[in-house]
Amino acid sequence: MTRSDVVSVAFVVPLQGPTGIYGPSCLACGELAAEQLNARSGLGGRQVELVVVDAGRDPWVVAEDVRRLVDSGRVQAVAGWHISAVRQAVTRAVGGRVVYAFAAMHEGGDETPGVFMLGERPLNQLLPAAHWMREELSVGRWAIVGNDYVFPRVTGATARMALEDTPSEVVSETYVPLGTTDFRDVIGLLSRDPVDGVIMLLMGQDAVHFNRQFARAGLAAALPRLSPAVEENTLLASGAEANEGLYAAAAYFDALATAESAELARAYYARWGRWAPALNAVGESCYEAILFLAQVVDVCGSLDVDRVRGMETGQFWQSPRGLVRLAGNLVDQDVYLARAVGLEFQVADQIARAH
Repeated sequence: MTRSDVVSVAFVVPLQGPTGIYGPSCLACGELAAEQLNARSGLGGRQVELVVVDAGRDPWVVAEDVRRLVDSGRVQAVAGWHISAVRQAVTRAVGGRVVYAFAAMHEGGDETPGVFMLGERPLNQLLPAAHWMREELSVGRWAIVGNDYVFPRVTGATARMALEDTPSEVVSETYVPLGTTDFRDVIGLLSRDPVDGVIMLLMGQDAVHFNRQFARAGLAAALPRLSPAVEENTLLASGAEANEGLYAAAAYFDALATAESAELARAYYARWGRWAPALNAVGESCYEAILFLAQVVDVCGSLDVDRVRGMETGQFWQSPRGLVRLAGNLVDQDVYLARAVGLEFQVADQIARAH
């Protein structure tokens, strides 16, 4: 096989640092998607190759690695799950030159040519989840605890403004550096503030540390927590006793009982076995990103950024999330709210629909 027979994709996923907890799931799901495409016709008749880039490092380091790969012609597209700070750095380095399928939940607002934001966003994730928790659990006064970078900051500000004219409100916001392990001061404030619940905008291992300390402080039973980022790896690492009162909003859960999600689960566990990395929203997002590149080629005929401008808004396609819809460079999808029960999630309700 020659290089002309291959489409190489910079697969940017975290392998270290606080978000490194997601890495094994990302790798397993991305590789499964590539294998499935290659078992058919690949991307426009060319085999898919993933070139892994570790997104768990400083954003500028990640971006420089991606830039070198694009400059040299080693890769023809970028895809994967990583935090928005990495996305912004990568976009500054190669934006407008290659198609970039960003898989993670996001704050929106990136109109760079060729960039597609495939994940959930506050409008169809956090805000309807907060409404559900007000109606079902009487949570009206929220404290936000998040990491200090663009996604938590913008999402927190969006939530604060969106809830202003509703029976809910954000009464406090606290942001800590990525990599924080000691939350004693934050938890002390939560113990004293007049709040009904906590919106967690903490990533990976930071969420694990917070959950454990939150439970040890005796707050788990008193203050429900809501997160757009907590997934099955976080539950396992936190421990069952730390997961009481924890809720997550996402477009995918391993426990999601739909025909589309069951099809992915069968293929995933058949490929990787019973000891596979957790099948979760983060990993499934990576699967989505690789298959989205095939959708682009099917519609536009190539991954050329100028031709991809012809991707028309309103297109629907089937995915493990069900029916999803392209809305500009964003994607609308069904979103669910799930409650942690021990080390697993139980889906409680559907809170948003693709439209």
